[in-house]
Amino acid sequence: MSKSTALVAAFLFGAAAFSCSQTRGDDSIEVVASPPLENETNAYEAATRFELPEVEPIEHPNLHNVFRLGENIISGSEPADEAALAMLAEWGVKTILSTDGKAPDAETAAKYGMRYVHVPIQYKGITPDEQMRIIKTFRECEGPFFVHCFHGKHRGPAGAALGRLVVDGVTREQALAEMRQWCGTSNKYSGLYWTVATAKIPTAAESAAYEWDFPSAAPLDGVAGAMVPMARHWENVYYADAVDYGVDPLHPDIDPLNEAVILHQYFEQLNETEEVRSQPADYRGWMDDSIASTADMVAALRAYRASESEEDLDALTDAIDRTKRSCNACHSVYRNH
Repeated sequence: MSKSTALVAAFLFGAAAFSCSQTRGDDSIEVVASPPLENETNAYEAATRFELPEVEPIEHPNLHNVFRLGENIISGSEPADEAALAMLAEWGVKTILSTDGKAPDAETAAKYGMRYVHVPIQYKGITPDEQMRIIKTFRECEGPFFVHCFHGKHRGPAGAALGRLVVDGVTREQALAEMRQWCGTSNKYSGLYWTVATAKIPTAAESAAYEWDFPSAAPLDGVAGAMVPMARHWENVYYADAVDYGVDPLHPDIDPLNEAVILHQYFEQLNETEEVRSQPADYRGWMDDSIASTADMVAALRAYRASESEEDLDALTDAIDRTKRSCNACHSVYRNH
């Protein structure tokens, strides 16, 4: 049996063996969460203290970076279509927790007997309210759980790690190790590691008393809300080099040129908002840079489609690289920390 086949078998066996009630009740045993790590200066480094076996993620055409962290908790990417949701249902998942900003497809998930709970979080860390909502979901909703963000590498694994503390009672070091060694959570997002390492876990009584109705969608607004679709339009351009910036026959509804135009329009529209105008000069400078580079991206892509010349291709890749640099520079100051 191959490693991937064995992992799938383990998923299906674990899902069949596990069930839990929608409300655990007063007679349930509260898992005592591992205490916060003390005297830590680098929670990312603390993730090396617990050594995990090497395990490859389970991959599906529209479901990636999937790891079964424990019998009750699975971490992975956004389920991109109905087939991916159907697979989660086959694994026995009952509750899907999204930490991404995009409103989930709760209606399709419900067709397969699964409930969506939406708690969007940031890359810089998880606020106390967000921690409470995530923990309340794990304590009061039906498992097994599938936890995801966009790519399944950063915010989703951090949310899943809180679940590992309160559902499975693992140590902080193990939860951190699963983020780093399996899921691939980047050291750029030190706040996510810091949350898992040091968060004060509420008692079951405290989370039960917290009033919150487990919304299936909690959409973001402003710049944060705009960045959700922008990230997807960006990737549809950035990875189009695989099809020479044409239309991928496997995804005929996605035209990289249209995606570049939409991305540029988003930057222009955001730049007119009071939220952006009130930001410091460096933020506004990076916004101006992105407007210019995405305009150049659109022009170069149109030119390359017409000429197929190396000169126009170089101009296109330069515009894409400039856009990436300005976004990364802004994120490093205003999003990641």
